Amino acid sequence: MTMTAKKETLRVPPESAGTRFDKFLAEAMPNLTRSRQKKLFDEGHILLNGAQVKPSVKVKSGDSVEVEIPSVTPISAQPEDIHLDVVYEDADIIVINKPAGMVVHPAVGHFTGTLVHALLSHCGSSLSGVGGEERPGIVHRIDKDTTGLIAVAKNDEAHHALSSQLAERTLSRTYIAVVKGSPKTPEGVVDANIGRSHGDRKKMATLKTGGRVAVSKYKTLQTLQTVRKSSVLSVSLVTGRTHQIRVHMAHINCPVIGDPDYSRDGKYPIRRQALHAWKMKLTHPRTGEAMEFTAPLPKDMADLIKSLGGDPSPFL
Repeated sequence: MTMTAKKETLRVPPESAGTRFDKFLAEAMPNLTRSRQKKLFDEGHILLNGAQVKPSVKVKSGDSVEVEIPSVTPISAQPEDIHLDVVYEDADIIVINKPAGMVVHPAVGHFTGTLVHALLSHCGSSLSGVGGEERPGIVHRIDKDTTGLIAVAKNDEAHHALSSQLAERTLSRTYIAVVKGSPKTPEGVVDANIGRSHGDRKKMATLKTGGRVAVSKYKTLQTLQTVRKSSVLSVSLVTGRTHQIRVHMAHINCPVIGDPDYSRDGKYPIRRQALHAWKMKLTHPRTGEAMEFTAPLPKDMADLIKSLGGDPSPFL
């Protein structure tokens, strides 16, 4: 079935005169995410008085705003009957405990078996047309070999609400990380910009200039005194950059054990980075209810902590 583009015409009221164009649109069309709005601006689908202008332009009373939202483009991924560990699900959201080895989105080298393929099968027609593509409304990502909680919106309204919570930092995510060594202070904040590594463009790195603001809060839960000192940390994300926890832990000389990219030496009984998305707090997009979810530590990380002389039971 072919879907036609959606068109809306708005008139700027007197009380909005002098407001930035993008801010006016955000208030007038609250279900339009910031990323979607930017894409529509860039592609010329948003006009002011019939002309394409910058989002920073100030609108005037009586201005005519035309917004064309192109039809949803179906993705090429096909539904795949893949088991999902569903922690919670209703008509608006689904929270998954992702296993190690599962990629979130299809990409080069991963055209099947992703979380997207599994959700297309599990959710059926209740998908979120986010970013111009008919795909599950995944609000945030976790790395292929990181386990744990990931929240998914099942409709546009839920996606907008959860995306806003993420941007406003009211959707909280806490990870368990088993790291080499021990931080200089039992708890603290790592505030270091992250961007592409100058030495290896496939990796991320902390940068003195440039990059994107990245902030992580950590707390030492267990210090493990074996042949080589190690620690169990809880790490809460203030921002959510690519490989953020892995890069930040390496930055404070406590790299995540098993990390193939940011941890160089040592053999441990785990075949991936020892990182697990343990807890998540959010506000339900429809009911406003405060919700908290926990995913128990997977066996490989529990076994690792035991092998290092620690106790994984608080995280199970």
